[in-house]
Amino acid sequence: MEKATTIFAGGCFWCVEHDLREVSGVIDAISGYAGKTEAVEVYYDPAKTSFKKLCQFFLDHIDPTDSGGQFFDRGESYATAIFYKNDDEKNIAQNLIQELEESKIYAEPIAVRVLPEPAFYKAEEYHQKYAEKNPDHYEAYRRGSGRAEFVGKTCAVRDEKKIVWKD
Repeated sequence: MEKATTIFAGGCFWCVEHDLREVSGVIDAISGYAGKTEAVEVYYDPAKTSFKKLCQFFLDHIDPTDSGGQFFDRGESYATAIFYKNDDEKNIAQNLIQELEESKIYAEPIAVRVLPEPAFYKAEEYHQKYAEKNPDHYEAYRRGSGRAEFVGKTCAVRDEKKIVWKD
């Protein structure tokens, strides 16, 4: 089986990792750091999903308008980013952000950065699969931070307005 990788930064890496593990075609998701930013490196099967589909899922599971972090987590280390390996991935990410802007799902401008992929450093073992190891704490954090409610509202708006990602 062929494997591909990509890196996303979307605030708390516990939440991003947990969400991305649920995508069909994702083989693994590793919490870690891209520079000083909490990030998740995703290993996926390109025969089952694509960089574009992963980006779409990622953008629907964060607050893409927040330039100061995500939910409870504030500061540069929690800022959002899609990291690209080449010009094709860069163009895909930039086009998706433009598409998201044009959809008018959000009143605020999209603040997700599109950056060249930096070195990735795996976080300590206790951060890996945190939601599985500490389900009660994780669920309380996810709900308490507002992430769960925000993502639910985004999905509801998409459904209500019949806004779907372009193929």
